[in-house]
Amino acid sequence: MAPDVQSSFITIARIARTRGNRGEVLADLYTDFPDRFSQLREVWLVSNEGTQRKQMILEETWKHKGRIVLKFAGVDSISDAEPFAGFWVEIPAEQAMPLPEGSYFDHDLVGCAVEDLSGNRIGIVSEVLHFAGESQLVVKNQNRESLVPAVEKICVKISIKEKQIVIDPPEGLLDLDK
Repeated sequence: MAPDVQSSFITIARIARTRGNRGEVLADLYTDFPDRFSQLREVWLVSNEGTQRKQMILEETWKHKGRIVLKFAGVDSISDAEPFAGFWVEIPAEQAMPLPEGSYFDHDLVGCAVEDLSGNRIGIVSEVLHFAGESQLVVKNQNRESLVPAVEKICVKISIKEKQIVIDPPEGLLDLDK
């Protein structure tokens, strides 16, 4: 699970391991825009615990078997690169790619209040899950969690500005707990 999104950064990758002997690292992509790496000059690396944050200059990047290889300036050996395994790769939020109308970043949805058409509070979005090509909002209310499919038919109004999502849940949806 990615560290809590800070208001000024977004996560675009996570370093899995070293690769090669020149200090490169292999990273899993956490972006729908992998081509962005060719345009980046600097990124921020954040430890899994969020206790370390370091700005890094990218020298080279290239795709490799569904992942991205990153070569940072000053990281020139396997031993230089090893400490970064497990680190998250972030960029300033203002560098986020524009999304099509009706699309949202996961971090924009987290923290939104969810209510039904009658104005009954359902809970707060705590995370967004993706599996089998579908997205689900994890909505928490006290000790209960509900999964709400993130589809237009159910999420009838999303206002990121107001941090609010109005849903029209099918019968029984909210009776199912995670």
